[in-house]
Amino acid sequence: MDKTVEIVILAMVAAFLGLRLIAVLGRRAEHDDQSLRPRLEPKGDTGPRVSVPDVAERGANSGSTRTVLPGITPAIERGLKEIALGDKRFDAELFVEGAKSAYRMVLEAFWSGDRETLAKLCDPAVLETFEAAIAAREAAGERLENRLVRITDAAIVAAGIDSGTARITVRFTADMAVVTRNAAGEAIAGSLTDAIEARDLWTFARGAANAVPDWLLDETDEA
Repeated sequence: MDKTVEIVILAMVAAFLGLRLIAVLGRRAEHDDQSLRPRLEPKGDTGPRVSVPDVAERGANSGSTRTVLPGITPAIERGLKEIALGDKRFDAELFVEGAKSAYRMVLEAFWSGDRETLAKLCDPAVLETFEAAIAAREAAGERLENRLVRITDAAIVAAGIDSGTARITVRFTADMAVVTRNAAGEAIAGSLTDAIEARDLWTFARGAANAVPDWLLDETDEA
């Protein structure tokens, strides 16, 4: 599968799957409980995973671990090199593009209550938190009518391997319109006419020795 197909799949893993999350789960409109944001410990490689269009190194630069991504500190670069040692196809720039697709797709799946898509993209503990929030929303007869306007920035802020698990944290800055409607269809929070800025930290994880470059959303927090 070439890189273009991988990115399309993630625009489907961003149209069906791609690498909105709990800090953003409507909380930007101040209508979701802050306690719903998961803060998870690193995990091992468990369960089926969906590919975050990842890191296939390119042509003449194959084998290179250097990156032209902005804001990469020596500590982050060391972490990316450590991950690349276990996966010669890893490319940080392609990973960021895949992560942006995933950000959009997870948010859209949460907002629409699409549990199946979330299950393919999220660690079990993150999935459990999402499902609890969706169930609470459904029980209240509420629905989210949110829209991700644009991702203005996505930057790797941490990377490395911990206890056999590769983990990469990406800071997202995005503009989104968020609104909550009750069972009668009335807007009870937020507005679709005024976009707000969301800032989030998402950590993606996978087994460091995985032959297939599949990542799951492992942790979320506010930036």
